Amino acid sequence: MKIVNTSINKKDSMSLVTGKPVYTDDLAPINALVVKLLRSPYAHALIKSIDKAKAMKVPGIECVVTWEDLEQNRFTTAGQSFPEPSPQDRQILDRRLRCVGDPVAIVAGVDEKTVLRAASLIKVDYEALEPVLDFRQAKDNKILVHPEENWEALCEVGADNQRNLCAHEAFEHGDVEAELKNCEIVIEETYHTKANSQTMMEPFCSFTHLDTYGRLNIVSSTQVPFHVRRIAAKALGLPKSKVRVIKPRIGGGFGAKQSVVSELFPAAVTMATGKPAKIVFTRKESFANGSPRHEMEVKVRLGADGEGNIKAIHMYALSNAGAYGDHGPTTVGLVGHKAMAIYNHANAYKFDYDVVYSNNPWGGAYRGYGATQGFFALESAINELAAKINMDPIELRLKNLVNVGEKMTVYYGEVLESCALRECIEKAKTMIGWDKKYPCIDMGNGRVRAVGAAVAMQGSGISNLDIASAELKLNDEGFYTLMLGSADMGTGCDTILAQMAAECLECDVDRIVVHGVDTDISPYDTGSYASSTTYITGNAVIKTCEAFIEKMLLESARILGCNQEELEFDGDKIYQRDGNKQITIKELGNASYLGGHNCISASESFYSPVSPPPFMAGIVEIELDKSTGKVDIIDYVAVVDCGTPINPNLARIQTEGGIAQGIGMALFEDVLYDEYGRMMTNSFMQYKIPSRLDVGKIRVEFESSYEPTGPFGAKSIGEIVINTPAPALAAAIYNASKVKLTELPMTSEKILLGMLENER
Repeated sequence: MKIVNTSINKKDSMSLVTGKPVYTDDLAPINALVVKLLRSPYAHALIKSIDKAKAMKVPGIECVVTWEDLEQNRFTTAGQSFPEPSPQDRQILDRRLRCVGDPVAIVAGVDEKTVLRAASLIKVDYEALEPVLDFRQAKDNKILVHPEENWEALCEVGADNQRNLCAHEAFEHGDVEAELKNCEIVIEETYHTKANSQTMMEPFCSFTHLDTYGRLNIVSSTQVPFHVRRIAAKALGLPKSKVRVIKPRIGGGFGAKQSVVSELFPAAVTMATGKPAKIVFTRKESFANGSPRHEMEVKVRLGADGEGNIKAIHMYALSNAGAYGDHGPTTVGLVGHKAMAIYNHANAYKFDYDVVYSNNPWGGAYRGYGATQGFFALESAINELAAKINMDPIELRLKNLVNVGEKMTVYYGEVLESCALRECIEKAKTMIGWDKKYPCIDMGNGRVRAVGAAVAMQGSGISNLDIASAELKLNDEGFYTLMLGSADMGTGCDTILAQMAAECLECDVDRIVVHGVDTDISPYDTGSYASSTTYITGNAVIKTCEAFIEKMLLESARILGCNQEELEFDGDKIYQRDGNKQITIKELGNASYLGGHNCISASESFYSPVSPPPFMAGIVEIELDKSTGKVDIIDYVAVVDCGTPINPNLARIQTEGGIAQGIGMALFEDVLYDEYGRMMTNSFMQYKIPSRLDVGKIRVEFESSYEPTGPFGAKSIGEIVINTPAPALAAAIYNASKVKLTELPMTSEKILLGMLENER
């Protein structure tokens, strides 16, 4: 391969690093109305009345929209394929307020100062209701978060609004109780992961306007343009043909923008006034009313014999959906179905879960999408099992790992076609110097260095559901236009998809022009989530290129006056195999723009009945100050099997970024609420994310398998990379201090208190 598996620069790199106006807010019309939201001060309340008269008298105010002014349609803001598994439990504005920050009114005017003044003059009479703030108490609570009669679940996910249940399921293979009863060793522990904010650099941002034909145009920083179109149409009571969505460059998403968070508010203003409107969330709003990772409590029971052969695994997850069910039924499934699948030789598995409504702010998608919480729990239990039977935790894993060719019982019965996880583990072990450093080394002066390990897997799209399309056309001068429906959110997917096309067309990447997403002209794609783009959209690009080459050969045969079977394509020209006739791609492109010839284009779609998992081994070395509990990361080594890395540099950057986010989740990031349900960590002053100084040295290598169903042997990489830091760090902390931490984040205070407790 000449183009694939090479590290070329991102196609948009110069525009981004030179500060070109490419983001949503840069592109908004200067006359757009500024939109702000009046938000609820209560965790649970009913609006008795709203008086907006004084607000409307403020000069420059265009409109104040309340729940009484809007369609009362129920929908979900989760960007998922229809019918969405997430319950239809939303309205743009609702009389019932279900968390602090729920929108009460939409205010639009000429500038921010005017709008904020008007919002302060709106008089709202609230009936405060008792909230459910502890998600452990939510199921079957007498206080209902969603008592409304028009609440609806389109899919059978075990949801029941009369029980505060957003989803419920129970899966079992074999007899877990019988197996655990016969096990020599049983590890039983409960793990708690809190909500995490994605903290993308660009906050939620959208602007809207009506085009020449009176259609609503939504320009938004979103990962799911086609889902935004469908959801906006339903929410506003419009036919989908009246809605167009355009995605500019995205300043980071990490799953946050897989929900319709900001789009509907300016859309409601534009539909009410006919004028362009824009909303940019403040950082406080992005923290407090975005779509963070779901808080979860995961109980693990892990049974094994004395030699470390795992016999049974039971995982139960309790997930806090918060006020609304966005992604609630789907994130939780990955807790068990991803985490347990990696240990495929047990005799019995059980995975059950409840997703509950509460009056906390709602959750959403975040890189890892439930698997991150599951791997923290199960990998921590694996490390505890190793300590209990006095076995090296790496050897314990190697003894129980899934192998190529096996049917993965918990992973929906898929057969594993590619896996280099054993090689990943061995390479990571060598890179860190495991045999010399495990479990710890006393450095003197109250400092201890220790190592910890974890492994993980993810998926490559959602099998039998995700679909992607690509369209390719030949232009004059012989360059190509590649139309995509996938959303590049800074990951470089436009670049790697262009690399795949260039490899197929045997040309330089610069001859491939990539067009971003516009739902009017782009081919359909479910969106950039679930680690789907490389695998699903990549395969669509390859199918499209194959069909496109056939069309070029057909048109060339007509022009040259020969049979198509006689022709070959070498990237620069199409020529007669045993003759002297030929036509260059430039000549063919120019000819296609003239009468008597055919324009050449092709479009193909791809979906997959399987979701081949990428794998990763992560090992961390820390230094622990026993006098303070402070943890410093010395070295983090990661070895990833993502199949063929299409662009090794971009894959490495993805890995480094995911590890940094995982370190933040493990050691620093803490979402806290007060007794009234108000978020106390709603700025970077209170919500600590790791800086470059906090993550230590990160080293990334690849140990590539070849996935036979993947484009050029590739699998995904976007999410697998966040899953190992938390359990690896928990293990290293235990090895250094003998403090077992089961709740994230693992702060120095918790470590110090644990050491003091051990001394008693």
